[in-house]
Amino acid sequence: MAVPYLDTPTKSVKGSNDIDYAYREAGESAVPVVLFQHFRGNLDSWDPALIDDLSARRRVITFDNSGVGATTGTTPHTIEEMAADALVFFDALGLDQVDLLGFSIGSFVAQEVVLTRPDAVRKVVLASSAPKGAAGMHGWARDVISAVGQPAPNPQGYLEVFFTGSSQSKEAGAQTLKRTFARQEGRDQPTTWQTRLAQYDAVCAWGIPNHSLLERVGSIDHPVFVANGDSDPMILPKYSHLLAGLLPDARIEIYPDSAHGFLFQHHAGFASDVDLFLAGSN
Repeated sequence: MAVPYLDTPTKSVKGSNDIDYAYREAGESAVPVVLFQHFRGNLDSWDPALIDDLSARRRVITFDNSGVGATTGTTPHTIEEMAADALVFFDALGLDQVDLLGFSIGSFVAQEVVLTRPDAVRKVVLASSAPKGAAGMHGWARDVISAVGQPAPNPQGYLEVFFTGSSQSKEAGAQTLKRTFARQEGRDQPTTWQTRLAQYDAVCAWGIPNHSLLERVGSIDHPVFVANGDSDPMILPKYSHLLAGLLPDARIEIYPDSAHGFLFQHHAGFASDVDLFLAGSN
């Protein structure tokens, strides 16, 4: 039985780039699933309920990329550099082949990882994602970046972006916050303002409209599961449909009455869908 995520210790491994990567792991499986975190998120920003659901059947690895949380170095300003740093982490842990689960900006990094080193990846899950160059993705809506992009943490802004206004979604948001702050000891370092600025630069560069860049993902011939909430204001569901249509081997699921945090609100259902996808024969 996997150790609950709240009790999973934070470990560290040094990469060939001299960066000390902070990470946690739980569960067991022949092929681990590596998780890529959202904008400004760290190890403690994952909903423990989701990690526990996933690690009940799989080896799950969460990590802070360069300059994020307790990982040393500085956060790069491009998705390409973030992917290169992630691959150094893979090498440091001796991960020859992995499944990827990228969330939000982490889904951009996951796309770049599989494009850069396709043989290292078996299957890919892209949550709240968009392809590079998609029109309308050049930065987020003013109210969204105002809610989640200010210097001081804004729990109310987080709830407004990650959950809908329905009573059910609001309650799910409250429970998610309660779970993510439940760890009392060994918490990760908060992300810095440098990380916020660098990650948003990377998001904006990824979203500069460029129709020709949309063809890049056509070379990802791996099985891909694309998922989103039906009311995500940060990365609209239309981008998930666009991405799924561009990928040669994709399936898509849009979860009801949910926003950017659909995978936390629907953690049991999403984890079950991910497990079925990863366990499938293709």
